[in-house]
Amino acid sequence: MEIHDAILKSIAKHIVLTKEEQDYFISLLVYKEIPKKTTVLAEGQSCNQLSYIHSGALRSYCLDEKGKESTIMFAMTDWWLTDMYCFLNEKPAITFIETIEESSVFNLSKVNFDHLLTAIPKFERFFRILMQNAYTREQLRSIENLTLNAEERYARFINKYPHIASNVTQKQIASYLGITPEFLSLIRKKQLRDK
Repeated sequence: MEIHDAILKSIAKHIVLTKEEQDYFISLLVYKEIPKKTTVLAEGQSCNQLSYIHSGALRSYCLDEKGKESTIMFAMTDWWLTDMYCFLNEKPAITFIETIEESSVFNLSKVNFDHLLTAIPKFERFFRILMQNAYTREQLRSIENLTLNAEERYARFINKYPHIASNVTQKQIASYLGITPEFLSLIRKKQLRDK
């Protein structure tokens, strides 16, 4: 199997590309293998890459003034990831992105992203669909955070993202849910007792 098959298959779910368009798109990508626990973007750095996750898992998070982490999102194989606000507006990053496990990505620079949208306008549709899906996912997460208790949020997270839950630390899950690791530990113990 060719290394680019997965990303082309992912794109084909939303738009149809000619062979020439596929070749042009592939020519804009940079493939990179990244060890586990590597920071690929830090707050304040130039945010000029949009990454397609070919394999592995990454996490986006921010720090408060005391250095406490809050996980914004987890991203797995076949997901796209960047600090989107900063990428689109050419601002320094306001988040951190790190690998949770050994990962490989295809990076698309901001310059090449802009070239791509001009050269192949149907990619505007593709990225609009991705943005819509991301916005919807974040809106639902916000609603869940406001309307569900921590135990319900944890249960939904486990059901929705079982692969993520089995590959990240309890501390990272707790920071995603907005609770302490100790409170998450109590929730998990209660669920085991209730089974």
